[in-house]
Amino acid sequence: MSVVAGRYARALADAIFDQKLDALKTAAALRELKELLDSSHELRVVWENPSVSHEQKHGVLDAIVQKTKLPKLLRNFMAVLIDHRRVGQLGEIVREFEAEINDRLGLAEAEITTARELGANERKRLEKKIAEVVGKTIKANYATDAKVLGGAVVRVGSTIYDGSVRGQLQKLKEALSS
Repeated sequence: MSVVAGRYARALADAIFDQKLDALKTAAALRELKELLDSSHELRVVWENPSVSHEQKHGVLDAIVQKTKLPKLLRNFMAVLIDHRRVGQLGEIVREFEAEINDRLGLAEAEITTARELGANERKRLEKKIAEVVGKTIKANYATDAKVLGGAVVRVGSTIYDGSVRGQLQKLKEALSS
């Protein structure tokens, strides 16, 4: 994490909470803007080129705002990034911003891998258990992998909880070989 990206992310989060805006909707809008920037080489060239005037850059930003209905706060935030030549760091700022929002809202993102697709009730029970362990509300992303064999492998941040049959067999193998 760069210190600069963290500062911009915290400043944006502060502004959102000060103005009592929906933090998750704002995060989604910022992600969409980042995806637009990632998908348009021409837009990146315009916003990152020091020979293009600030007025022209802001004009392009305002045209995007009109088409996408970007919130005014994000329009102003992007104008600051453009003016301070930080558009190239938008991806890192978005990651830091989402982490900051999740932290302030008491949310944790969990990557859950299971051997088969889970039903709604199974997902709800699993998310409740994970929430009890980590002490935060869970935003879960699910994936399936037949190699898990059964159970689940859960990643929350840098911590991995391996409750899979494969993991249990590996532990048993290590215990028997020592």
